[in-house]
Amino acid sequence: MSSTGDGESRRTVLSLVAAGNFAQLGARFLLSPVVPLVILQFDASESTVGLALTLMWATYALFQFPSGVLADRLGERRLLLTGLAGTAVGTTLIALSPSLVAYGLFAVVLGAGAGLFFSPASSLLSRTFENSGGALGALTAGGALAGVAYPAVGGFLGDTYGWRVAVAAGAAVAIPTLLATAVYLPTTTPANPQRRLAAAIDPSRVVGLLSRPSVAYTTLVAIAVSFTFQAFSSLFPTFLVQYRPGIDSPATAGLVFGAVFGLSSVAQPLAGRLSDRVSRDLAIGSSVALTATGFLLLLFVPGTVGLALGATVLGVGISWPGPVQARFMDQLSDEERGYGFGLVRTVYMFSAAPGSVVVGTLAQRAGWVPAYGVVVAILLACLATLLANELFSLEL
Repeated sequence: MSSTGDGESRRTVLSLVAAGNFAQLGARFLLSPVVPLVILQFDASESTVGLALTLMWATYALFQFPSGVLADRLGERRLLLTGLAGTAVGTTLIALSPSLVAYGLFAVVLGAGAGLFFSPASSLLSRTFENSGGALGALTAGGALAGVAYPAVGGFLGDTYGWRVAVAAGAAVAIPTLLATAVYLPTTTPANPQRRLAAAIDPSRVVGLLSRPSVAYTTLVAIAVSFTFQAFSSLFPTFLVQYRPGIDSPATAGLVFGAVFGLSSVAQPLAGRLSDRVSRDLAIGSSVALTATGFLLLLFVPGTVGLALGATVLGVGISWPGPVQARFMDQLSDEERGYGFGLVRTVYMFSAAPGSVVVGTLAQRAGWVPAYGVVVAILLACLATLLANELFSLEL
């Protein structure tokens, strides 16, 4: 399948992979609004639960590379189906966790299953659409829509029926999505069926790709924004309950969390199209600046005005995924997109995975201002590198 395929087929592919991203990312988002309930259930701390979530995200990151390699060899369709199946199994196991240790182990299972999905999905869209920024923005918007629906529903289910029922809702969505993908996603021809798996992890080839100046630069940018996303997606509802007066339940925090993602779901396709038509770095830089501003408003502007304004700016700001991923794809040939994109995603997501435990530990020991203050500092450093690339014509 390629960009020369008919429009209806391309729309089918885009709809299915966006729905799959909605399901696999939403299953993980369900864990965030019920963190306070899990802490009470297992008599745990923010840092301990943050560590469990970090392990999930780290596992998710580690599976990006092998999923990209296998997609090149076997075709994206098989990997997408396996990823959705793993998401359903992992979510079900978490809902049945008898202890915090089991919760952490099953979170790793969820991370592994979900980790098989995104790289093949991105590779498939890049092969299907000539201008991939908009398509990748729509893919990530599916994840952002998950951020609208899942936290609000999860918070309500958690308050009403308990956190286990809330988490189990992830499997209830992943299973029908898996079935629809199995029935309607066209068979995909592997991009490189002759690829030898041993050659794919050749150290010289790995180092060669990662050391390309433009790839290395984009990887640093991706680490910064991904660290921010880990800290936000894992702990933002807990931050709202503990720091913002007037928000005293997971359900209310889930509604605000969902509103942020609702705005993000609108902003992400727009950022993707902006990156196609004007500049990848302009789209990324605008997103980074708005995100930092949103965090500052939430930290330092009190009352309903501060909450509404901060959440709005933050939601519009979290629109970088499509432009960042399109920037990577610009650096990779058709033959290495599955392999190369999987590799860089593993590197930047694994590097950023400590966002949950770092911010959770800082919040527990020093408070939320230092915790999210670190996030703002990282975003400002990222913005400085983007400006330097433009001002000094580094052409990275």
